[in-house]
Amino acid sequence: MKKIKISLLILISVILLIPSCASSKDILNLWTEDSNPKDLLISYVDNVTNKNSPDFIPIDRRIAVFDFDGTLFCETDPSYFDYTLLVYRVTEDPDYKNKASKFEKEVAEKIITLNKTGKAASNLEVDHGKAIASAFKDMTLEEFYNYIQKFKETPMPSYENMKRGDGFYLPMLQVIKYLQDNNFTVYIVSGTDRFIVRGIFKNSVLKDLPLSQIIGSDETLVATNQGNTDGLKYQFTHEDEVILSGEFIIKNLKMNKVSAIIREIGVQPVLSFGNSTGDTSMANYTITNNEYKSLAFMLCCDDLTRENGNIDKANTMFELCEKNNWIPVSMKNDWKTIYF
Repeated sequence: MKKIKISLLILISVILLIPSCASSKDILNLWTEDSNPKDLLISYVDNVTNKNSPDFIPIDRRIAVFDFDGTLFCETDPSYFDYTLLVYRVTEDPDYKNKASKFEKEVAEKIITLNKTGKAASNLEVDHGKAIASAFKDMTLEEFYNYIQKFKETPMPSYENMKRGDGFYLPMLQVIKYLQDNNFTVYIVSGTDRFIVRGIFKNSVLKDLPLSQIIGSDETLVATNQGNTDGLKYQFTHEDEVILSGEFIIKNLKMNKVSAIIREIGVQPVLSFGNSTGDTSMANYTITNNEYKSLAFMLCCDDLTRENGNIDKANTMFELCEKNNWIPVSMKNDWKTIYF
């Protein structure tokens, strides 16, 4: 078990309270001194925020998109937060496990198998999205967010004194603050259910990020008294609340991320941060035929001591970075720390 030596909340508070007037090297002080991706990012930001530079980017076009799991937040304990949330809901939650559908139980078992073997069943991503939607059907958003807050308080098996809600990568939080201090607008573009990501951010170090800047996989919402009536035929009443319908819409991965960016942001990002092939389209979209200077960064999970890394996956990502002109970030060599 990996040990957390000091209070995460205290350390995160210190990191995020670094004044915006501090030098970029101070702000990114959890990155190693000779980190190439850090130097490239600092050089890029200095360049594109300089009004006298030919690469100057106006503030309204300084758009940075970040994947969530594996880019900002732990996805290896033993798997994604939303995967572990479903397993808990279906197999452990005393108020629901006896109500879970056969399909939900089958998906939970597939996740458990994935955690044991590292091999994912075909179509698991979409099946999980469907199971998450149905397993929390009829909850109000407030009830759903409160449920997630309680789950965030459960321990992470691989990290002593660390809770599931504490799994933020501290060096990446510094990147977000650094970009915000330089008038970049940060969007989260995740494969996780949009409302789960919002629930994770609630009461977290990123609680101030506007909900409108969180994009994810989607499910439909309905009114409490709507029943099976189509939304075009039903009018929300004073007696209604908005609830989760149980109907999954779309998994926000691969090309779907690009479509979501176009629909919800409306302009091409100039910075992209991801960690997996699910972020390939988003990265390539950011740096392809962009009217502004643009970069794409990819995290490589090569740290086996401070994180549950995977060398084979990391090496694959290093190769993809070279092939696609992305900038690789080594969790082992570019970060002084990950969680503490």
